[in-house]
Amino acid sequence: MLSDHWRQLTPEADHYRPKVAGRLIRMVGLTLEALGLNVKVGDRCMVERGGDEDVEAEVVGFDQDRIFLMPIEQVDGLRPGARVWPLHGSSDVPVGFGLLGRVVDGTGRPLDAHGPIQDPEPGSLQGRIINPLHRDPIRTPLDVGIRAINSMLTVGRGQRIGLFAGSGVGKSVLLGMMTRFTEADIIVVGLIGERGREVKEFIDEILGEEGLKRSVVVASPADDSPLMRLRAAQYCTSVAEYFRDQGQNTLLLMDSLTRYAQAQREIALAVGEPPATKGYPPSVFNKLPKLVERTGNGPAGGGSITAFYTVLSEGDDMQDPIADASRAILDGHIVLSRALAEEGHYPAIDVEASVSRVMPQIVDQDWLQKAQLCKHLMAHYRQNQDLVSVGAYQAGSDPVLDAAMDRMPAIKAMLRQQLHEGASLQESYGQLQALFPDPAAQQEA
Repeated sequence: MLSDHWRQLTPEADHYRPKVAGRLIRMVGLTLEALGLNVKVGDRCMVERGGDEDVEAEVVGFDQDRIFLMPIEQVDGLRPGARVWPLHGSSDVPVGFGLLGRVVDGTGRPLDAHGPIQDPEPGSLQGRIINPLHRDPIRTPLDVGIRAINSMLTVGRGQRIGLFAGSGVGKSVLLGMMTRFTEADIIVVGLIGERGREVKEFIDEILGEEGLKRSVVVASPADDSPLMRLRAAQYCTSVAEYFRDQGQNTLLLMDSLTRYAQAQREIALAVGEPPATKGYPPSVFNKLPKLVERTGNGPAGGGSITAFYTVLSEGDDMQDPIADASRAILDGHIVLSRALAEEGHYPAIDVEASVSRVMPQIVDQDWLQKAQLCKHLMAHYRQNQDLVSVGAYQAGSDPVLDAAMDRMPAIKAMLRQQLHEGASLQESYGQLQALFPDPAAQQEA
């Protein structure tokens, strides 16, 4: 039998069992093999488990007449020879304004205790392709409420940017701050492959009741099947696309893009795709740009999706294959530094290693020059920090280093920010301007 959720999405689902069904012949790991099915890749099937509910699975590959399926939920209770039926109903997922304030899984099933989704509209997990010539250019700065980003790495409305960091340096906290302070009509949060404990903590403590009212949270924790984690990433993007098409300026926060890639790796390896780069099959690097390119600005006069994707750097290695591929397809990257986090500097944004590729198009020349000068002084100070620390530097020997040493306490103070403290775009620029008020001094530095 099907759950009420699937009947809601697929009214004809009670009649999905045809007279002729396939048979389950093999189960290896999370991959199911069946014979006797006339289906194509991407189709949904139901596998007989016994008891109250069958198991839904998706066709992920085939070998002649053998069909490979990946279940989206627990497979306890399956047995050899179990019947497999194609599910010919709609494969749409629920989208719409009824999702606001709700927490759902990768198929749209509510995880909270607030009943079914109100007035759901059908949406596609695959989204639609937008002609790149029809996209509205990024020309408007977006206030994210984080002083270091607003002043030094200004983000544009419709930009796609990555948050690169190892574990435990404050990615989730930074995302939570942006949900509270960013100027956006709608916020869509995708918690993909994270610990189950962190899902509730993010909703209750970081997002909060007020933040949840204008948000949709799609959660697929680490113990979900890889197919469910993959779907959750696609689903939260579909939800964001719906709001963009309604003319809303949407903020998409996905934590994390790496878990999405790892879910695809598990699926690809399970069906026999050979590994290519450090264990990642080629299909992983094909799916990443397809997901990311669905976000951004829509046609002129419509809505937008500004997307932030966290990217895990295993062992703080910025040359990890997923990190490297993500940098190439995103419109900028923000690096969180473990060294800064250990110093108690939060948010631990390494401004020197970060870049916003659209900043030159969305801020004026004075703003851009001040940000570049600040980066220059920070880099020069870091290069000579050992000399300064041991007292080997003599003041006056290097005018640029003198200027950096003089301004460094104020720069560090500007880049620090408390968890519940917001900083507007103009306030952030004002503090940057206060560091370099004299054009002659800027030129000298």
